Amino acid sequence: MSQRTLHRGKEVSIMIDGRECKGKYGQTVLDIARANSIYIPTMCYLPKASPIASCRMCVVDVDGIEGFVLSCQEKAVDGTSIHTTSDELFKYRQNIVKLYNVNHPLQCGVCDKSGECDLQNKTLEFRVDSQEFSAVEQNRENKKWGILGYDPYLCIMCEKCVHTCNEVIGSSALYIKPGGYKSVIDIDIDKCEQCGDCISVCPVGAMISNGYKYSANAWESRQVPASCAHCSAACPLYYEVKEVRRENMQETQITRVKNDFEFASLCGAGRFGFDFENKNEGRCEESFNKAIDAVKNADTIKFNSYITNEEALILQLLKEKMNTSLVNEDAYNFTKFMKGYSSVTGESLYSGDMQSIAASDYIVMIGTRITMDNPMVKYSVNMAVKKNRAEFVYMHPIDDEALKDKYTQFIKYEVGSEEGVLALLASYLVKDTPEDIKEYFDDLDIGYLSAESSVGEEELELIVQRLARKKRMTLIVGEDVFGHERAVNIGRLVGMIDKYSDFDVVVVPSQTNTLGVSLICDLNEKAQGNIVGYNEAAPFIISCDGEGDLNTPALSQQEGTFTNIDKRVLNTNAALPFDGYCLNDLAEVLLKDEKKNAVKNTIEYTSCLPEDKGFKSIDFDDLDSGFTNTGEDKRGYALTSYKCEIDEEIEEVEDLAAYDGTVIYRCEPLNQFNTNTAKASLLEADTCLRGSESFARAAKISSEDMVNIIYKNNTTQKKFKIDKTIKGTVALYPTFEN
Repeated sequence: MSQRTLHRGKEVSIMIDGRECKGKYGQTVLDIARANSIYIPTMCYLPKASPIASCRMCVVDVDGIEGFVLSCQEKAVDGTSIHTTSDELFKYRQNIVKLYNVNHPLQCGVCDKSGECDLQNKTLEFRVDSQEFSAVEQNRENKKWGILGYDPYLCIMCEKCVHTCNEVIGSSALYIKPGGYKSVIDIDIDKCEQCGDCISVCPVGAMISNGYKYSANAWESRQVPASCAHCSAACPLYYEVKEVRRENMQETQITRVKNDFEFASLCGAGRFGFDFENKNEGRCEESFNKAIDAVKNADTIKFNSYITNEEALILQLLKEKMNTSLVNEDAYNFTKFMKGYSSVTGESLYSGDMQSIAASDYIVMIGTRITMDNPMVKYSVNMAVKKNRAEFVYMHPIDDEALKDKYTQFIKYEVGSEEGVLALLASYLVKDTPEDIKEYFDDLDIGYLSAESSVGEEELELIVQRLARKKRMTLIVGEDVFGHERAVNIGRLVGMIDKYSDFDVVVVPSQTNTLGVSLICDLNEKAQGNIVGYNEAAPFIISCDGEGDLNTPALSQQEGTFTNIDKRVLNTNAALPFDGYCLNDLAEVLLKDEKKNAVKNTIEYTSCLPEDKGFKSIDFDDLDSGFTNTGEDKRGYALTSYKCEIDEEIEEVEDLAAYDGTVIYRCEPLNQFNTNTAKASLLEADTCLRGSESFARAAKISSEDMVNIIYKNNTTQKKFKIDKTIKGTVALYPTFEN
């Protein structure tokens, strides 16, 4: 047994400044100090990355050890006594700050970081009021890398940006260009994902957003805690808003988005896609009355999952009151899959989350282009690969350039063969099953499934071989899996892997509140009769995009909750006002005889979310925000998994469909998810149909041709471009702007 295994979970006790502090074996002195609210100054430390140890600001005194010790990387030893302050430590840290200030430009008056700058704060903290020495100034060129800007004159080479780019984001775009005092940060722009995490972790004003530069001072804005509205990660963020005067009118404006960068990250959509508010406000009574009549006479309300839990509950109450069908294709597919999954596991919720992904040492991912579908899941996978040396198996019909330096095995399967692939995977992974289940897998026609799906038996055997001595395994499944027409049976197969193997399962909901809607709403499969669209196309549209028959607030203009991929109910707040009607105004009229449910404010529904589906009766105003000192997300609460009736009968795998010729695969560009991100002024994306050279030959088209794409009786026109990174007769079709 290794020393690491022997000591895992062991408690250690150390004295810090005369106070007893307890921690776990393997924690650093700095970890334990922060957990006990003891301040040790740092400049380069980043909890979500490995210790950088470039600033040396975190030095402490340890009894019995000569010289200072770096608390950020020194593991705590039981019984040691540590001192965080002394005259000698103060002087040492003061000299570090003086070195950082050598030739540092005194441009605080126009620096975007002024007022929240670590160097500015440390200069005051350590009373550096003069500069006794300087160095020969170097000629350094300001850089503009897309939305990112870099000022090397301000850079203190703390390396935070490089470490977060490599260890968390996983793009490895930023690196140090060495040259002694001439060293700078440089970039491989082709790898950059334009996420802006480098901006958030920069302690000075070296890394900036070109869209924010010179637009506001930190002290002018107020921070509104919220959850990102763009994907099912629902990441924690703060909208920074200020009052601006335009054309003799005062209005509230979001100037930028920030986050608790020490513990969390944001993708480019979360950080830069903030200006999607509905500006077509105003209380038009005629439009409101038309909306009332439309909903009263509706046979179907068609909607998507870019809504809050409270809105979903209102729609469910309208369905119950007026016997209206609710149609949401995204959440309906998810519900079908989870029905199959839960019938095997007996649990309403899948077993894993992003924290378990990051802690994994073996990951299998199937049915998602995760870099585009949910960047935070990709970040968690990257952290597992970097920190745990995790084996990563990526299964998909199309290879992904962004994952090539992360996966240890890529398994290409045929489009639409997900049921066969999951049956094959389960047959190799499940163990100690009841006799009837064992017989099911023994009777599988492995040869047929392997041939038709193009997944070789040797590839599956390699997965099993690599599982040896692995401790934490996660299976990640995406929209291609639960959106399949055989979703219920595929859900059962995934449930088998969860129940009868050592794998945890994470299902990646495809929209912001897919999970919440699937739990709250009783959904129908197809729209019929008179249709009202809620943020969806229909003869009558109630919409937050400013183009509907009745305008409603965007998610940045609402209070409410989302249910995210981690199965947590998370609160979000309104950053901008909306002077118009919302869904609850309709409910007040349509549910007025239901005194229990007709309420004045939408967030009064927060405590009414269905407890039998795992929600809790907690008022919106009682939900917390922010992080603890140890990085625990305090937002909202975790759903409670409830027991489901078990029925382990699996259907035979249907004959796998063959897709001959060209295949068009729906895939949004990086940092684009929907019409909200499409509206964002700082997010640019190619809306072309991008395909391989073999696709162009098979379809008999050329680059720059305009092509018609027909799907479910709808026709759209796109410009075609050849993308040499795509292999096979495949094209990627974006829909975010539709």
